[in-house]
Amino acid sequence: MKSNPVKKALQAGQPQIGTWLSLESVFATRFMARVGFPWLTVDIEHSPVNWETAAHMFAAIAEAGCVPLARVPRGDHDHIKRVLDAGAMGIVVPMVNTVEEAKAAIAAAKYPPVGNRSVGGAIHSLNFDAAAGDYYKYANDEILVVLQTESPEGVENAPEIYALPGVDAIFVGPNDLKFQMRNYTENGDDPTPEAFEAMLQRILQAGKTAGTPVGLHVVTVEDAKRRADEGWQFIAMASELKMMVNEATRVVKALDLKAAGDLARY
Repeated sequence: MKSNPVKKALQAGQPQIGTWLSLESVFATRFMARVGFPWLTVDIEHSPVNWETAAHMFAAIAEAGCVPLARVPRGDHDHIKRVLDAGAMGIVVPMVNTVEEAKAAIAAAKYPPVGNRSVGGAIHSLNFDAAAGDYYKYANDEILVVLQTESPEGVENAPEIYALPGVDAIFVGPNDLKFQMRNYTENGDDPTPEAFEAMLQRILQAGKTAGTPVGLHVVTVEDAKRRADEGWQFIAMASELKMMVNEATRVVKALDLKAAGDLARY
């Protein structure tokens, strides 16, 4: 059975920089899987990707020698089971705020006796180049479990969450974390850059203390390199959508054409 090289690299302390796939396109996925990123995450939380298309995207990524991951809509057993049975080699679980939520997500990704993932499906083993029997035997060791810290509550519970057996990495969604921090600021404003950075550094330190890799989403190459130098490991570089829009915007500006609107938010 094929091993999960991203999981092994993270365990060895090596940064792994990938990107997000938010376009519901197998065509685009086939090309992105050959660019050179070690992993690609199919975003099923904030995109219109359906289950069948996701399965084809996982297959396209794996067949190119890249590691397919899936960000599920939430940490429910049925969502986690479906993406893993569809061939994802790991999960990214959003909004994990408590130890109980973390334990439930981990259990859903692991077969008994470690967890409570149900046995079934027909294509999950294909992306590991394995027979079904070998997949059931080794999947618990190879599936990558990434939990997201996206709120002050999640940060408060970070020491306990990050120390749980079965947590392979932590991932910060900066936008959600910043928005959730509005609940603790005067007039519901964004936190100051200094307060936000302090929160990020608190997460990084919690990961180092627990011995669990942590990562975050960035939008520039410079930020990716800087964060890796700080010790962040599981780093997402923008998305295929943002890369496409950024390059198209650069071309429009170079040609001195009138842009239709501000697409920086993508």
